[in-house]
Amino acid sequence: MKREEYKRKKGSKTKRFFKIALFTFLLAAIAISAYAFKLHNQAVNVLDRSYEPIAKSEPPEMYVEPAKDNVSILLIGVDESEARLEREEHGRSDALVLATLNPKAKSIKLVSIPRDSYVYIPQVHYKDKITHAHAYGGTKASIDTVEELFDIPVNYYVKMNFNAFIDVVDALGGVEVEVPYERIEKDENDKNAIHLMPGLQRLDGRHTLALARTRKLDNDIERGKRQQMILQAMIKEATSLTSITKYGDVINALGENMKTDMTSKQMLSFIQYIKTGLPEVDTLTLKGYDDMSTGIYYYKLDEQNLGETKQILKSHLGLIPDSSSLTELDINQTSASSQTAYQ
Repeated sequence: MKREEYKRKKGSKTKRFFKIALFTFLLAAIAISAYAFKLHNQAVNVLDRSYEPIAKSEPPEMYVEPAKDNVSILLIGVDESEARLEREEHGRSDALVLATLNPKAKSIKLVSIPRDSYVYIPQVHYKDKITHAHAYGGTKASIDTVEELFDIPVNYYVKMNFNAFIDVVDALGGVEVEVPYERIEKDENDKNAIHLMPGLQRLDGRHTLALARTRKLDNDIERGKRQQMILQAMIKEATSLTSITKYGDVINALGENMKTDMTSKQMLSFIQYIKTGLPEVDTLTLKGYDDMSTGIYYYKLDEQNLGETKQILKSHLGLIPDSSSLTELDINQTSASSQTAYQ
């Protein structure tokens, strides 16, 4: 009799435990859903304010959907300090990174374009430093120049000024990066106020920006590699589970300091890229050489390396077959036909 009574009490306690656990789970689910709903609305409001479309050269049917199709995105970091805007209407692009995303391969390719690269700028119909394209004609001039350089369409752009970059890194709680050397570097107001120290460390937004901009002790190529490293560190930080509660701060950090021609729906669809883990990120470097023959410093791109980079990007975007399976003759023929089609 006592044994049966004990079993009834034990069963009752077990049922009570599962009821409490289920109730707790439901409360947690409701809280998470409410947070997600709030976060979604917050993101939509901010991203809608950031929406700034530009005239596109390609017809509407060539538009692509992020996280569904292969996509190319031009990331533009601009110097919009008061001192710069007093001299130039648009300011110069301090960083240009072209990202191509392939959802099927779950991979991203990043190409940093050295700011002093000597390239043809359609806006002015002559060659100059690529950093000047934005000063000549704003976002569209930068996009047209990059499309001309790589012979591929740029589907979307994301432009951020220094304030947005700093705030986003701070909202993520900083990023872990390798600083190559000690140096006093300029801050976001062009004052020598940032003291970088060498070694692997977690940097706040202001120090990360200084690291992204520094190049005096090496060159633009190393600067580009640092920018790629920082982007990878930001992606890693943003995709970690510990960053979920920071998303609201990240969204607020973007605020009025970001512009893009993606709608809020398109921007939010990038969540699909990280649902099953961090994508494979491959960084590409544009080789070249320093040139002072005119008395002005330019970075002259190596034509063979540029051609190889074009093929890699086109293949990643699915514009041509996978170049690894093609012969040299096939690559040349494919390149010629794709150029004709793009024109």
